[in-house]
Amino acid sequence: MENMENNFDVIIAGCGAAGLYGAINLPSDCRILLLCKQELTLCNSALAQGGIAGVYKSPEDSIELHEHDTMVAGGFTNNPETVHILTTHAAHEIQAILDFGVDFDRTPDGELHRTLEGGHSRHRIFHHKDATGAEILDKLLKKVKTLPNVTILEHAMMTGMQKTDTGFSVNVMQGGSCTVYSSHFMILATGGIGRVYRFTTNSKIATGDGIAFAYENGAEIRNLHLIQFHPTAFNDHHTRECFLISEAVRGEGAYLLNCNKERFMDRYDERLELAPRDVVSHAIILESRRTHSDNFYLDISYKDSEFIKNRFPMIYEKVLEQGYDMTKEPIPIFPCQHYLMGGIQVDDNSETTVPNLYAAGECSHTGVHGNNRLASNSLLEALVFSRQAALDIAKKLPDAPKTFTAAEFPTKPNPQKIPKGLRTEIRQIMQDNYFVIPNKEKLPEGFRRITEIRDQLLNGNYIVDADYVEAKSLATVAYIILKEVL
Repeated sequence: MENMENNFDVIIAGCGAAGLYGAINLPSDCRILLLCKQELTLCNSALAQGGIAGVYKSPEDSIELHEHDTMVAGGFTNNPETVHILTTHAAHEIQAILDFGVDFDRTPDGELHRTLEGGHSRHRIFHHKDATGAEILDKLLKKVKTLPNVTILEHAMMTGMQKTDTGFSVNVMQGGSCTVYSSHFMILATGGIGRVYRFTTNSKIATGDGIAFAYENGAEIRNLHLIQFHPTAFNDHHTRECFLISEAVRGEGAYLLNCNKERFMDRYDERLELAPRDVVSHAIILESRRTHSDNFYLDISYKDSEFIKNRFPMIYEKVLEQGYDMTKEPIPIFPCQHYLMGGIQVDDNSETTVPNLYAAGECSHTGVHGNNRLASNSLLEALVFSRQAALDIAKKLPDAPKTFTAAEFPTKPNPQKIPKGLRTEIRQIMQDNYFVIPNKEKLPEGFRRITEIRDQLLNGNYIVDADYVEAKSLATVAYIILKEVL
């Protein structure tokens, strides 16, 4: 007998900015299931420090300038149509989150404060201290929790996804048991792929699950090899999750120093410390080869100490915990995996090549970022294109089927736990083969081994738990990346 309680108009996988904002913008009579892999506040959106870019009530800025800066950062490989959507919709989304109560920093006269980051020709970054993502996520969550049409499941791991003749079914593991939920439409807002690398600024849930499920269901994946390595992650390689030193620190005048505590960016780019992220990361790697050292620093200590503490309170406290006072000394930094420009290919409405399957946020490929994301365009993209998905679904809802078909997710007898060490091996292969500057000599062997691991996971008789799903996702992501660059 069909369990109507498990049927929804829309299932959204992911509770970051894209997932929450998508839910908010869907019609109020639309039944929505929001799947959160772990706790609600654990996502890459919450880690975003610098801010959200946009032209909003600014007489000194223009949409054309924002478009141009975005295209320059992306090497003019961006999709001009989606860049135009991104920049023209910015004012609407910024006003919307202000209406939800987002507390952006203001100047002494009460005006919204705009800061500058690498690659921007104008001050257009709105921020909440150095914890903008957490502030936006907090207010979006509060809004979603007031919506009676939204059911939120926390600690809900999607272990399977299938297309059906009425939409989609997902197998969700929660508290050790699995439940199948069905919907007419689905939005994947599952974030990035950071955990495919040994060191990343991403949260521990960023294993590319949505991308892997989309790929298995026939969706086109494009430009997954376009990975942004942030140049200034705190250089503490004792943990895989590296604390990010925001782009905004350089925007406020911080210098990059080599192992000799000398500025060096003048050797590589005339924009110096304010060059786009990919340029700075490449420069650090080239400088490390020149100096035969991986020791690099970010120094803003010449600025007023109270300014630093007030402008970057979270960063100040974080590095102080590690034994560094950024008001008095340089901070050790090194490039680290940070963001994915490629992903699940979508159109202007965020629909994938699989009808009624949508993707928004970091897991999607809208084309707005080109080869390299402009700083603080990520939160904006998450909002703009999740709303695009919601608006498109709203148009289709009246014609959606009246029934639901639930897929089956059979299990094999006597499954085993996956062998230990597979995820560690995948991360090491990616770190060795494809970090900032690809190692062309190692790539063929790395791809061969990744293919072997993926085949083993797909064809073996393993327990389908979180460990298996994440390992399979990482192997799939690594497989697609290395296949693209070979």
